[in-house]
Amino acid sequence: KRLGFADGVSVYNSCLIYGKVLIKEHTWIGPNTLLDGSGGGISIGHHCSVSAGVHIYTHDTVEWSLSGGKIEKKIGPVSIGDCTYIGSQSVIRMGVKVGSFSVIASNSFVSTDIENFSIYGGSPAKKIGIVKKNGNNVELKYGKI
Repeated sequence: KRLGFADGVSVYNSCLIYGKVLIKEHTWIGPNTLLDGSGGGISIGHHCSVSAGVHIYTHDTVEWSLSGGKIEKKIGPVSIGDCTYIGSQSVIRMGVKVGSFSVIASNSFVSTDIENFSIYGGSPAKKIGIVKKNGNNVELKYGKI
């Protein structure tokens, strides 16, 4: 509550939070996570799980570094839809939109937008399956879709 997050949000005390970060109801943020909203803000939907060691960035200084400071750093917001699971040790790059009812596998590097009802994994993350929802039941389907 003191961080301005919605009801039922749980954030470990080892989570680092910078800049503008909005988190909706009943979302869990695990230990040793980094939510760096300093470059454009982060919004995380309701009923999400952000597992241990996940890093979410809203800025990129690669070209700034390589150009000796001649190129400006890049910034862009990150949004994560409702009812989404982000596996441990994953990194989400600035400017990415993660759809609702999606799964990001552990140890993934997410550099492109993630579709709703999708499973992505790898480095860089690629679509590896879909989420099927039927009422209260959920099925994860992997492989060729």
